[in-house]
Amino acid sequence: QVQLVESGGGLVQAGGSLRLSCAASGRTFSSYTMGWFRQAPGKEREFVARIRRSGLDTYYAELAESVKGRFTISRDNAKNMMYLQMNSLKPEDTGVYYCAAALVAGSGTSDYDYWGQGTQVTVSS
Repeated sequence: QVQLVESGGGLVQAGGSLRLSCAASGRTFSSYTMGWFRQAPGKEREFVARIRRSGLDTYYAELAESVKGRFTISRDNAKNMMYLQMNSLKPEDTGVYYCAAALVAGSGTSDYDYWGQGTQVTVSS
């Protein structure tokens, strides 16, 4: 069982930065692939990025507004923490950001076993 709590969301102007954090409970955090998803109003939840257990293997979604090069996913297994550094933010990045944990790496919502409650990110133009 893993419990996840996101933090770090907020209101930022376009071009600004935010760093999201995901705190995980339990002693098996390092056993899970961790992912970030986001959901804009009226849209389905979409995959943003994932990081494998070791932290050495990351993968970013090929979204319409590409996050690769702007977002960086990382984790600290010693602290049971995962992060999403978001730079050069755009209004299209607005949404609720969720962290999730999976025993088997994937990029679909059904691949993930545990979810946080989400943190709101709003980017103004």
